[in-house]
Amino acid sequence: FHSLRMCDGGGGYYMVVIFFLSRRHHLDVRRMSRLEGLKADSSQFTLEGKPFRILGGSVHYFRVPRAYWEDRLLKMKACGLNTLTTYVPWNLHEPERGTFNFQDQLDLKAYVSLAAQLGLWVILRPGPYICAEWDLGGLPSWLLQDEEMQLRTTYPGFVNAVNLYFDKLISVIKPLMFEGGGPIIAVQVENEYGSFAKDDKYMPFIKNCLQSRGIKELLMTSDNWEGLRCGGVEGGNNTDINLEKDTNNRCLCLLFPQKPLMVMEYWSGWFDVWGEHHHVFYAEEILDRGVSINLYMFHGGTTFGFMNGAMDFGTYKSQVTSYDYDAPLSEAGDCTPKYHHLRNLFSQYHSEHLPGVPSSPERKAYGPALIQQHLSLWDVLQFSDKPHRSDRPVNMENLPVNNNNGQSYGYTLYETTITGGGALNSRNNIRDRALVFVNRECVGCLDYKTHEVAIPDGKRTLSFLVENCGRVNYGKALDEQRKGIVGDIVLNNTPLRGFSISCLDMKPSFIKRLTNSGQWKTDFKSHCVPGFFQARLCVDGPPKDTFCIYPQSWGKGVIFVNGQNLGRYWFIGPQHFLYLPAPWLRSGENEVPV
Repeated sequence: FHSLRMCDGGGGYYMVVIFFLSRRHHLDVRRMSRLEGLKADSSQFTLEGKPFRILGGSVHYFRVPRAYWEDRLLKMKACGLNTLTTYVPWNLHEPERGTFNFQDQLDLKAYVSLAAQLGLWVILRPGPYICAEWDLGGLPSWLLQDEEMQLRTTYPGFVNAVNLYFDKLISVIKPLMFEGGGPIIAVQVENEYGSFAKDDKYMPFIKNCLQSRGIKELLMTSDNWEGLRCGGVEGGNNTDINLEKDTNNRCLCLLFPQKPLMVMEYWSGWFDVWGEHHHVFYAEEILDRGVSINLYMFHGGTTFGFMNGAMDFGTYKSQVTSYDYDAPLSEAGDCTPKYHHLRNLFSQYHSEHLPGVPSSPERKAYGPALIQQHLSLWDVLQFSDKPHRSDRPVNMENLPVNNNNGQSYGYTLYETTITGGGALNSRNNIRDRALVFVNRECVGCLDYKTHEVAIPDGKRTLSFLVENCGRVNYGKALDEQRKGIVGDIVLNNTPLRGFSISCLDMKPSFIKRLTNSGQWKTDFKSHCVPGFFQARLCVDGPPKDTFCIYPQSWGKGVIFVNGQNLGRYWFIGPQHFLYLPAPWLRSGENEVPV
């Protein structure tokens, strides 16, 4: 406090005492006022004891370059949303057993803290299963090394792995909870378990994983109509539903008259799969009857690298690299007409003017990245780990690589020697697609539809370059997502034996060794497909966002820029370009291996 003696005008004095609350005391008072977090005790949510409508949107930090996190969240704020939701991908944060990564692009704490700085609340969706059109729904592939593994159940091997992961994850996010002054007002328990529902003890287990580690915020679930009755948890808000655009909100109000309703995933668009058309949804006004919503997605971003998932409801279909999702913000962060429509709508629910919309990053169309050098597939094997010898084929996950955590993503080369030709049959044991070579000459392709290839006579080297095109992320086939060659391949009904198996997961260290090798060839007359093609892109001045537009003649492959895996391309579409963010470019020469 500070005191001043003041003249009263009549010769006397009086004392004015001014009290200044210390910052620490102010924070304590603020914390006391925040003990009343998000509640679902009546027909409307309350936050800090006041009615609160969640106007949320999903933006996944792992699908947006870190340099653009702030841009995307500022645009969310400017659209009139008050809550950010995000999944947490276990397979990125624990790529090998006991090895955790919460740094750089995966700095979850920094992402949630940024949301708080920008005035957004956060609903965290930590899984362990997230779906998200993400490889294996976010579950680490090393779980599948156990032949008896039962994912998303109380199977001991899965329970032990989840407990170790949650020990680490909760230690990261607990300081960000509302109770501690952070922005996280609710946590989702697993994801869409009602449509899976293999184990009635599983959801209570996940709930206990959170609460026993000190999570006290409101727990939510998320399910579609069919799964609503099977995916809830006692004491949580189980009225969070995933809805298609034409679902009538009246049904929700009749079904749950005394509970706050939230559409945890109001689908603003949809994902795409290779070989089919691009999905487009149209914006609709959906805020009648006081329903809270979360736009899935508000900004989809990009599934960089090999992280795309797949769907399989009788037919396997892998998903494309882009996660544009026809969302209000495009893949590259542009405000679409849908964005402006929603901004006008959400402005009606704010007493003050919405902040201005930030301008999008600049774009530039660069000249062609000319391919100058190449190396064949067999030329680059020297830069990979020593081949594994096995009498029988071994699936990717059980290869003795990556500190015995197996191979998670990319390609695997299987080679053996045969003494004659005939009918080669995969017995549908290829996961997911294989180019077949005889003495390094391609003789065909095996996949889910094509199981047989004719092999010429003679003693030959037979090779299978197998691509993991993405593990299924939704449905009850999660336990069967091992990749590579998963059983016997037969030649004239005789199983092949005596394999040499090379891991080509194309991690950054491998690409670095490759680009710096000094062994690139310039003679394009020699046969070099499949192989690696080294191009160089010259950037004049500060880098700008751009797109890699590839010709259909390229077929199928992957593009890297300065060591960053931009993702897969495939001439069958619907995607015909890859987003290249400016932060991954540099002024001058850029290395572009394809």
